[in-house]
Amino acid sequence: MMSQHMQDKALEGGVITDRLATDKLTTDKLTTDKLTTVLRVEALAAFVLATLMYAHTDGSWGWYFALILVPDLSMLGYLINNRVGAICYNIVHSYVLPMLCFIAALILNISLLEWLSLIWLAHIGLDRTLGYGLKYASGFANTHLGIAIKKAQTN
Repeated sequence: MMSQHMQDKALEGGVITDRLATDKLTTDKLTTDKLTTVLRVEALAAFVLATLMYAHTDGSWGWYFALILVPDLSMLGYLINNRVGAICYNIVHSYVLPMLCFIAALILNISLLEWLSLIWLAHIGLDRTLGYGLKYASGFANTHLGIAIKKAQTN
């Protein structure tokens, strides 16, 4: 075990000590937890806003509930491999495409596209509220919001 003086000297030489690594992980975890909470609250706001906007259209609630999970078909990319799965999932679960579709629907006055865009936006907001964020290629559970699926702990 290194003395505090030796640890400080090691730091000067660019070596990371156990103490520093532990402190950094603790700080990063606290910061990450707070940021994740903010991102999930924003996602909840997106879900609620998209759903309220849908409520002000004459779209069918039957179709809303029937289509709300359709974007999850993008997970089929994981049947190929994690990288393809993450790319497919992230393309469909980014806010950009449904927002562009919604803008196009307003400009072109296409109600069906407006409804589908709002359902799509609501889906993304709901997913992120529940902790299912954009995926890393390392696996489905690794997201920008942290680990989405925690393994059951066995004693």
